[in-house]
Amino acid sequence: MPTWRERLDMKALKIENHQGYFLTAEGEYDTVDKIDRMVLLRLVGLALEDDFEVDEYDEEKLKNQAHQIIYKSISVKLIDLHQKRNQFRDESERLYLEEYEKYKA
Repeated sequence: MPTWRERLDMKALKIENHQGYFLTAEGEYDTVDKIDRMVLLRLVGLALEDDFEVDEYDEEKLKNQAHQIIYKSISVKLIDLHQKRNQFRDESERLYLEEYEKYKA
């Protein structure tokens, strides 16, 4: 089983054999139609990492219509979050810093 760091070097979402796949917690891939809430939360966590990577959505490569809808929706949101990760981190750190300063005084 791959280590956490090795899993981060793997794509969180990929397109292969005309289907969409997501990276499981075990470092394997499963089809996107099996994504649940817990998987989405884990994928969000991965999107906040610097080395996050997904295959770009390509309707021609994804033949399954359900996979097209799911993959496109999730990949667009995760890519957007990944691109805004530094802003998200800065805002979070600022929020905690303000609270820390209150209790420190």
